[in-house]
Formats: sequence, structure tokens, C-alpha cells
Amino acid sequence: MQVLVRDNNVDQALRVLKKKMQREGLFREMKARRAYEKPSEKRAREKGEAVRRSRKQARKLAQREGLIGRKRGGRG
Repeated sequence: MQVLVRDNNVDQALRVLKKKMQREGLFREMKARRAYEKPSEKRAREKGEAVRRSRKQARKLAQREGLIGRKRGGRG
């Protein structure tokens, strides 16, 4: 991973680096590796993640087909 420092602006480069690391999931992985995870806990976590992914995918498909309305609001 590479970040360019422009005009000796290290603070901006750090912000960009943190954002890139966040997007890549590095912070989540570091937190997960901090302590040992039992195999049963790992299976339960992965199953929960799979359920969330499938629900998200089904929700997106339903929105595309017009079965449910899109969420209004957001940032800004």
C-alpha cells in the first residue's frame, strides 16, 4: 500500500492511509488476530457473516426488482 505525501503534508497522507486501511479491512483483521479465536467461535462468526451477506444480497435484489422501496436519507 502506498500513499504519496504532497507538499510535506503528513497529516493529509495519514488520513488517506487510514482510509485505505479501513477500506481493505486491515483494522478488523488486526483486531481479530489480537486474541485466539476458538474454532467453534470462528464457525459461528463466519456463519453469521454469511447470513448477513445473503440478506444484504436479497435486499439489493428486491430493491432492483421494485419489491421494496429504497431507503431515503443518508449523509450530507
